[in-house]
Amino acid sequence: MKIPSKLKSGTLKSGTLGAGLLGALGALSVSAGVYAADRHIDARHVTDLLKTRLPKTEVGTMDCDKVGGLCEVVAGKSLFYVDHGARYLFIGRVYDMQTRQDLTAAKLLEINPGLLLGGAAHAGSREEEGAESPAAAMAAHGGVPAGAVAGPGAGAGQAATARRVDLSKLGPAGAVVWGKPDGTPVTIFTDFHCGYCRALVNQLETMNVRVIERPISTLGSRDIANRVLCARDKGRAVRAAYAGEALPAATCDTSGLDANEQFARVNAFSGTPVIVRSDGEMLEGYRSRDILEPWLKAARR
Repeated sequence: MKIPSKLKSGTLKSGTLGAGLLGALGALSVSAGVYAADRHIDARHVTDLLKTRLPKTEVGTMDCDKVGGLCEVVAGKSLFYVDHGARYLFIGRVYDMQTRQDLTAAKLLEINPGLLLGGAAHAGSREEEGAESPAAAMAAHGGVPAGAVAGPGAGAGQAATARRVDLSKLGPAGAVVWGKPDGTPVTIFTDFHCGYCRALVNQLETMNVRVIERPISTLGSRDIANRVLCARDKGRAVRAAYAGEALPAATCDTSGLDANEQFARVNAFSGTPVIVRSDGEMLEGYRSRDILEPWLKAARR
């Protein structure tokens, strides 16, 4: 399959809008008039066009109304986007800048609720034997980096490789502590604009844990993180931040947040959230309660 030269490949990490997707969108050069003409696009027609390019990919649903100029495609447990001519395929995340929602994260959680969803939003699932994932099809023709050929996070149904970080190198200044005072300690590195992080925080609120949240700004959320860190009631401020509510201006020393971000860079965190248990073992991405509870209990004493 020949890949159009205008297709810009690349995966999007949880913390960044990748240059690949932005470049591809720019290459389309779609005018407002074209969007208006495509407003009532026939999803079945786009599905038929896509099948001619990816004949082995079984399309489950196609939604051409959610994002202007793009159709959201669900194929098994994979999620990707195509333009209305099914010529350009996008592997990455779509953010609603007005509502501050990660639309891709929400959809992935809907179709794949029990899996690791952090890091890049990938297309293609290793669980779908015999099916050609869009990422695999592109990679076979040189269109997508090899690292993009995987399921969400570490791969569908596969555990991430365990690695450890030394939290003792971080002081208390950049930590926002909330949850059960006597609960199991867990440290999370988050971004207040990250949909995965919001889902994780909602999950942790239902558990017997003491959360040490260390905000890092990967989606332009530093001002919000400053305000949360300086809030009197930090637990309430965390909930308000994820809900998009206004918070008082920061009036304290927020240099501890710089230390959080430096720690994330030094330890090569690939996205948010990052979950670290008391013995330093870490996971990147969202995990459900039934996975988190035994994992936290397995910490080395």
